[in-house]
Amino acid sequence: MKKSSIDTSQQLVNDNFDYAQMVLDKALHDFQIDRILKGIDQSLENRNKDEFLRLTDELKIIRKQSFRL
Repeated sequence: MKKSSIDTSQQLVNDNFDYAQMVLDKALHDFQIDRILKGIDQSLENRNKDEFLRLTDELKIIRKQSFRL
């Protein structure tokens, strides 16, 4: 049975939506890592051990999530 053009169009929309979602997820993930790394650098400059440890723990969590993206 031949697919209708409506079914094909809907599939293209769904595929494009999925792709756009992946791009946005990756951009957000990269932004979060960049923000954390800048915070880590700042905590090192300020010699703030507690902030450094908090941010490195957060970075570990974010990086583990990257394997699921």
